[in-house]
Amino acid sequence: MTNNRNNRTLSTGEHRAINVLIVDDSAVMRQVMSGLLAAERDISVSAASDPIIAMQKMRSSRPDVILLDIEMPRMDGMTFLQKIMREDPVPVVICSGHAARGARLGISALEAGAIDIITKPELGVKEFLHQSAALFLQAVRGAATAKPRASRVPGPPIAGLTRARAALPARNAQGLQRIVVIGASTGGPGALHELLRALPEDAPPIVIAQHMPQRFTGAFARSLDAGCSLTVKEAEGGERLARGLVLVAPGSKHAAVVNRGGGYAVELGSEPAGCRPSVDVLFRSAVRAAGANAIGVLLTGMGTDGARGLLELKKAGAVTIAEDETSAVVFGMPREAIAMGAACQVLPLHEIAPAILALRDRAGPGSGSSVASRQP
Repeated sequence: MTNNRNNRTLSTGEHRAINVLIVDDSAVMRQVMSGLLAAERDISVSAASDPIIAMQKMRSSRPDVILLDIEMPRMDGMTFLQKIMREDPVPVVICSGHAARGARLGISALEAGAIDIITKPELGVKEFLHQSAALFLQAVRGAATAKPRASRVPGPPIAGLTRARAALPARNAQGLQRIVVIGASTGGPGALHELLRALPEDAPPIVIAQHMPQRFTGAFARSLDAGCSLTVKEAEGGERLARGLVLVAPGSKHAAVVNRGGGYAVELGSEPAGCRPSVDVLFRSAVRAAGANAIGVLLTGMGTDGARGLLELKKAGAVTIAEDETSAVVFGMPREAIAMGAACQVLPLHEIAPAILALRDRAGPGSGSSVASRQP
């Protein structure tokens, strides 16, 4: 079957529609999502009530994006997802419920190769259309530009790295504190697994803003924690940063770094409105709290969130890193930052952890400008 995921341009120069396949056993959900997608001129949609029917449809028309429910009869969504990723990777967006089991299954699906997750409506159809339509459509369009990997199942921590048993001082050899702030969206869960897995227990303290629905970030943090030597937890607000500790912003809150008692802490809030957590909010807080002692990292994702914040970090003397196009699942956010001149370094994902470690014991005003940039 021909892979036309990244070739949606017709010979006339017109762009053909994004072909979306909905796989969900709920007739109501198929109707709601189909109606929303069909109203968009750049999207065509078909639907299947289970994976068996979906596979039959895929034989005649390969989708650009699959919207997949996890719990279905005949073949469960996870088995179907694993089959897709093994045989012919297609960008898959998981449609999951809010319940604890739904959260665990959703995170497992991201580890297995899905690139994004959206929540099914808890309210009625009208509320879903009014409150979630923009995010739903953004997820679909972002997935259409993605480069899915055959598997994202995290391996064990890299040999030789052990879990930190006690918080180490978040200070370098010069007595100056280093912190790392990371932003990611579509494709971010897999990238963050790989990045954190490559860091040792004495890595600088890290705060992450990953675009993810509410109630999934706790399960995601636990998944990250199990796959690396660092201590990873969902931020609750008020935690002091320390080496070996990674805090993940909750899906409904902004995370901000603040100065507190000679060190750093994380505070949570819901203002300004908009996408929560916001990468820009996190990065701008690091400008105020840490300035040149921050390391800003912008990973895969659709849109522009984080680009301006990364530029402000660079102007404050911080070292800024953007993931390059070769490894980014979706190059939107890093591309925006690079175009603005916000990145001191542009690196493939596997080189970002070594770059962070190289900077671990170097800090101070202007240190960002001393790092050799690697531009595409």
